Amino acid sequence: MRAVPEGFEEAHRVQQARYPSADVGWQPVHTVYVPADRFSARTVSEWGDQALSLVKAHLADPGALAEVFDVPSGLGAAVHAKVVQKLSAEPVEDLRIDFEDGYGVRPGPVEDEHVAQAVEAVATMHAAGALPRRWGPRVKSFADGDPGRSVRTLDLFVTGVVERAGELPPGFTVTFPKVLMEAYLGHFAEVLEELEAELGVPLRFEMQVEAPQTLHFLRGDLAESLGGRLAAAHFGVFDYTAAIGLPPHEQRLDHPACDHARHVMQTAFAGTGVELSDGSLAASPASDRGPDVHALWRRHAELVRHSLRHGFYQGWDMHPSHLVSRFATVYAFHLARYEAYQERVRAWQEQREAGGGVMDEPATIRTLAAALRRADAALP
Repeated sequence: MRAVPEGFEEAHRVQQARYPSADVGWQPVHTVYVPADRFSARTVSEWGDQALSLVKAHLADPGALAEVFDVPSGLGAAVHAKVVQKLSAEPVEDLRIDFEDGYGVRPGPVEDEHVAQAVEAVATMHAAGALPRRWGPRVKSFADGDPGRSVRTLDLFVTGVVERAGELPPGFTVTFPKVLMEAYLGHFAEVLEELEAELGVPLRFEMQVEAPQTLHFLRGDLAESLGGRLAAAHFGVFDYTAAIGLPPHEQRLDHPACDHARHVMQTAFAGTGVELSDGSLAASPASDRGPDVHALWRRHAELVRHSLRHGFYQGWDMHPSHLVSRFATVYAFHLARYEAYQERVRAWQEQREAGGGVMDEPATIRTLAAALRRADAALP
C-alpha cells in the first residue's frame, strides 16, 4: 500500500479554508445607494412609498405586470402580489450610504457633518426596527490619493453608530471603491482590524471592481490573504466601461466587455464564499407618464434578467422606480422554474427518470438544489 503523498494534508487543509463551498444562504437581491447628504431616517420608507405609488399608477393589475415585464400570464398574479407585499414590508434589503461618487468631494467639516447626520439617522432607524438587513457606508477610494479622508469617515461613522445605538447593529458592511492596486485591499483590511480591536465589533468589507487593472489580481486566495474580511465584490459598470474606452452610448451593463469582467469575478471567487453583485442602471423615468415609466422598467428588467442569466443575483438600484422592476424580474425568474427544479430534484432523490429527456448529473442536482434555496431566500 503506497503512502499518502507528502504534503497532501496541508494542501487539503488549504483547499478547505480557501474554498469552503458553503450552502447558499440569504443574499440581498440589490444594494440601494443613497448620497450621504440626501440620506435620512425616512429614506427607506420614502423609497417604498414612491415605488408603491408607481405600482398603483402604472401597474394596477397582474395583466399590466405581465405585459410590461414579459412575465408569463400564469405568473402575473403571484408576482404582482409579491411585489406589492415586498414594497410594503421591506422595500430595501441592503442600504449603502454613499460618501464617494454619488456624494462628491466636500470640505472636510462638511463631510464630517454629513457623517454625524448619517449616524443619527442609522441610530433612529435601528431603534425603530427599520434598519435594512444589510447596511453601511461607501467611503472614498484610496486611489484618489487621500486615504485619510476615507479612514476618517469610516472611523467617525462606525464609532458614532456604536456610541449612539449602543452597538453596531447586525448586517453592517462597508464598501471600498476603485481598488486599482492590490495593496490598497491590505491597507484597508489593516484599518478595519485596528478599528475592530478598539471597538470590539467584527468588521468586513466589499470591494468594487471598477477598472481593468483590478481583474489582474482577483484570485481564489485573495479573501484568505485578507484574513476573511472580504465579504463581497461589486461590479462598477460606468467606471469600468469608461476605463476601457467604450463610447458613452455603449456604457451599459449588458455590454460584452462587462460580461467578461463578471466572468473573471466569478472564476476568481468561485467556492470562496465571497458574494458577487452586479452594477446599476443610471437612469430614472423621463416623466411620471405611463409610457416613460414603463420604458424605464422594461430597460431595467432587461438588465436584471441579463445579470440573473449570468449568475449574478444582486445588483445596484439607484432610484425608487428600480425597486419595482428589480423585485418583479427577480421573482418571475425564480418562480418560472421553481416547480420544474423541485421535480428534477425529487426524481433524483427517488432514483427515477425526471422525464422530458433530462439526464441530470450530480453537479446539476447540486445546482438545482442551490437554485431552490436561493429562490426560497429571495421570495417574500
